[in-house]
Amino acid sequence: MFAIRFKETVAFMKMRKVAMAFSAVLMLASVASLATNKLNFGLDFTGGTLIEVGFEQPAELKLVRAELDSAGFGDAVVQHFGSSKEVLIRLQPRENVKAAEIGDSILKSLQQADMGKVEMRRIEFVGPNVGQELTEQGGLAMLTALICILIYVAFRFEYRFALGSVLALAHDVLLTLGLFSILQLEFDLTVLAAVLAVIGYSLNDTIVVSDRIRENFRRLRKGSPEEIINISLTQTLSRTMITSVTTILVLLALFFKGGALIHGFATALLFGVFIGTYSSVYVASSIALALGISKEDLIPTPVEKEGADQDALV
Repeated sequence: MFAIRFKETVAFMKMRKVAMAFSAVLMLASVASLATNKLNFGLDFTGGTLIEVGFEQPAELKLVRAELDSAGFGDAVVQHFGSSKEVLIRLQPRENVKAAEIGDSILKSLQQADMGKVEMRRIEFVGPNVGQELTEQGGLAMLTALICILIYVAFRFEYRFALGSVLALAHDVLLTLGLFSILQLEFDLTVLAAVLAVIGYSLNDTIVVSDRIRENFRRLRKGSPEEIINISLTQTLSRTMITSVTTILVLLALFFKGGALIHGFATALLFGVFIGTYSSVYVASSIALALGISKEDLIPTPVEKEGADQDALV
């Protein structure tokens, strides 16, 4: 099997303070953006009507917005979708008006304008109650995942690793949400699924690193905790690089060739793979080291054999 061998130990923990400061700055920027810009929620969460129309020639968004404004749809959000000939129109919920009627009105107004041939590609409608329920359920799904991971890792390893793993996952989720907030990319159900997938990917990478650190703490007799963590990270670096590169190659294909419908999904996963690999090395491991992980904490408690007391008396 192909593998990359490193002859010398890479001093990852030497840069942990710089990395933690860098992560803190990114997290503060994400929080600030989420507080001010917030997320650009898609139709799945906000509710409303989504209409996709196709033009015979490249469409100018300014003209489309002006035409919709004159037709009574001044609140419409207009953007290109996949190409300059495809336009996506998103409208807020309207009471007592069917989505089909809204779609017909918009299509007629665009056809009457001097924009060439215009045809309806698709129309979707989501009620405001459904959107609110999806928002609440999506947030609960991420929170439940983090709590379950905290409990699992605490039982599987040691509470210092558990705290490091959960903080690393929270770091990955916050930075991914911050990216979508800063760039104002549409956040819909596919992106939420990608965020949950990022949690799983990052957790898997963190578990592999933590397991190797635990093994080396028990196996290596010499060396400080920082040196043992550096050795463990170097030993798992080959596996981490191969896994990350193969995953990124697939995601790049989805990003460039998957179409506009899964563009947000691919964007979230691409960023999540990068940040998840980084957090497994510099966030989870650095936090465990800062909390004072040592050999004594990871040495298994000796189990007394049955009948040992009787043998000692004899």
